[in-house]
Amino acid sequence: MAYDKIIVIHSRLDHCLDYTLNEEKTDLKNTLDYGMNPAKARLVTGINCDPDRAHREMQATKRRWDKRGGILGYHIVHSFAPGEVTPEEAHETGVEFARRLLGDRYEAVVSTHTDREHLHCHIVFNSVSFMDGKKYRSDFESYFDTLRETSNAVSRERGLSVIEAEGHGKQYAEWDAERTGKATISGLVRQDIDAAIRESFTFESFLAALRRQGYTIKYGENIKHTAITPPGGKRAFRLDSLGDGYTEADIRSRLAAVRNGEATTQPMPLPPIIPKRYRVRSGNIRQRPRKKLRGFRALYVYYLYLLGGPRRRQRRPPPFSVRAEVTRLHQYQRQFSLLQKYRVDTDRQLSTLEDALQARIDALTDSRKELYGQRRESLDVEAEIAAVNGELRQLRRELKICGRIEADIPRVRQQVRLCREQEPHAPERDRKIRKSR
Repeated sequence: MAYDKIIVIHSRLDHCLDYTLNEEKTDLKNTLDYGMNPAKARLVTGINCDPDRAHREMQATKRRWDKRGGILGYHIVHSFAPGEVTPEEAHETGVEFARRLLGDRYEAVVSTHTDREHLHCHIVFNSVSFMDGKKYRSDFESYFDTLRETSNAVSRERGLSVIEAEGHGKQYAEWDAERTGKATISGLVRQDIDAAIRESFTFESFLAALRRQGYTIKYGENIKHTAITPPGGKRAFRLDSLGDGYTEADIRSRLAAVRNGEATTQPMPLPPIIPKRYRVRSGNIRQRPRKKLRGFRALYVYYLYLLGGPRRRQRRPPPFSVRAEVTRLHQYQRQFSLLQKYRVDTDRQLSTLEDALQARIDALTDSRKELYGQRRESLDVEAEIAAVNGELRQLRRELKICGRIEADIPRVRQQVRLCREQEPHAPERDRKIRKSR
């Protein structure tokens, strides 16, 4: 069984400068040296290059095609299960894997290490092809469709075990959102499917319920996989990609259970009743009237209510395009916090805040330069530098949020307008929000 991990070899600006001034001290050179360390490497093979001259040949390729910046190369760790192969077999497998993956296009060095219980090969290869100058592209698709499939094919041919995928994979954004408890578009689609099942008894009536919600349905005798597209959405979701309980077979089974009396449809849960709170005060104390929010802050308060506030009973749910914005709820909350902190309600106030933040950043940057000079004179100013850096991080973060507010305000206004148009008493609410702008 071969397990593969690919690591990008790149440099920051200071490393790139070191690379330009001293060609023998690059990240790529250090990785090649580590891979061929005699204390760890037992077998070494060069592919399309001489292992002893690999670094110079790779640099010559970069100069020939004028591609010396960006990603310098890649480092694949090709590991085997303990006791599954001998060192020689591991090295042969690693070389065959590298040849099939890279072909006659990239210079590479394969070295097999025996310093651990599990044998593993280090494959370091140039990011630039010596044949046509094209750069190797490493992404999610290339890893699963090319790198891992090539590794599994070589392992099968040599009688080694392979790692088989279980179930359907998830996009990283969806996996990370579910891990951190954030909402996802597929989660909203599953909610709508549950709602459609609650009012249906057959699969056809279920599809009709989804159409009433605005979904586009791809279904029929000539359609292999039933797919649904949310209203206003560009991406279609296959039912069998939404997880257990949401494949076409699962949905038909859920509907059959309802028809047979084995299960009952549950009504939509009502929002919890929040009891009113009363405060007793003396008749002689005059209560200061609470100021109403206006402009940007009023707009954001209402939009945050639509995305995450307590739900009131509505004739129709918000449009799907508005519900989908719940995936950006935390971003909108940070934007509102900034608006509330500086009491920003208009475009002019937002522009003034951006200018003030930038001016403070410039002043702190100049102050930090003076502190750096004092530190070079052996003065103890580390605490002052740390304080300045902390304030700079906060100011730059707030300036970035200002830019996002400026970009998001038109979309927020449009989404709020869509919600107000479908709610009762829309003209009256539109008049109020126009007055608050």
